[in-house]
Amino acid sequence: MDTPRQIVTVTLLGFTSLRSRFWPSLVIVIGMACAIGVLVSTLSLAVGYVQLERRSGDPGRAIVLAATADSEGLSGIPRDSIGPIMDAPGIRKDPDGSSVADAEFISTFRASRKPSGMTLLVLRGIGRKGLELRPELKIVAGRMFRPGARELIVGVAAQEQFDHLNVGENVIMPDGEWPVVGSFSTGGDLLEGQLIGDADTLMSAARKKNFNSVLVRLDTPDSLDVLQQALSANAALNVRAERQSDYYQRTSQDTAGFFRAVAFAVGGIMALGALFGALNTMYSAVAARTQEIGTLRALGFSGAAVAISVIAEALLLALIGALIGGALAWLAFDGERYAFGATLFNLTVTLGLIGLGIGWALIVAFLGGLLPAIRAARLTIVEALRST
Repeated sequence: MDTPRQIVTVTLLGFTSLRSRFWPSLVIVIGMACAIGVLVSTLSLAVGYVQLERRSGDPGRAIVLAATADSEGLSGIPRDSIGPIMDAPGIRKDPDGSSVADAEFISTFRASRKPSGMTLLVLRGIGRKGLELRPELKIVAGRMFRPGARELIVGVAAQEQFDHLNVGENVIMPDGEWPVVGSFSTGGDLLEGQLIGDADTLMSAARKKNFNSVLVRLDTPDSLDVLQQALSANAALNVRAERQSDYYQRTSQDTAGFFRAVAFAVGGIMALGALFGALNTMYSAVAARTQEIGTLRALGFSGAAVAISVIAEALLLALIGALIGGALAWLAFDGERYAFGATLFNLTVTLGLIGLGIGWALIVAFLGGLLPAIRAARLTIVEALRST
């Protein structure tokens, strides 16, 4: 019998004997299911966060920040700089000659999250061009806040996750209670987890003098270079412009990298446990099949065929465990809302993540089955038959 047929025959014999080794084999399945379930569910944080940031960025918009700031929250732009920024070339103009640009203010406050607990929520102030810049913002209940009024609208994601944000309820601000007059949707982007109000009124309530950013609609997709050159030429402004889609992609990398590091650290620890579980289980399997292996060797089957059958068994059990772990992660976490700091986003379990988990499990199983496979291949016929 040629080698490929020997491998298939010995492997099938090993699979048929799994029923007699059900409980030891279950150790590999459960270990892999736990390890891959944790790995995939934690990586779903990174995927969900990155997808949220990508949905939030429009390549037709640019965001202007202080030159030394990496993000909106760290940026400060004086009021007297807003006019020169909005007058810069490269920004689209309305028929009346005004720039499609808006100075924005952001802050955070502690809010009560459902069903319990406190976390931060972003409060964003926009101006009169805010809605023109964001046509995706649609009021779904109530109405838009009035310019100059102490009123707020809330994103549907924040409304789902926090108490006391229904239309008609009040938010406690430093200068008193502000009513929530409407709720809005933006197609599932970052803004849906925020509260929005009039920028000047919010700054007055927070006693802040500087805006955080200026959002602009580019005249054409290629106008960013013109805008950047104009702003850098005016050293007094000390600001820089970045395409909004690039901004969100850049700012998401550190957080996504953190989630990935945590996922692989925790998953690696659990995979190490699964590795030792596979090692012990496959040694036990070899011991249980010693008589069978001796008989096969006496019939002319090669040691390589026996070794490959041991590894194949470990891979099969790991594959079953990985599929179970990936399926449980998808059922339990895909689409679940999660709050990281002041950002709300949905966990996302993709087929790519499950495929990564399966690959991870197969590598661990191969390593766990390798030494037992070598042990099985080295069993002599006499040694194997003596154990009967």
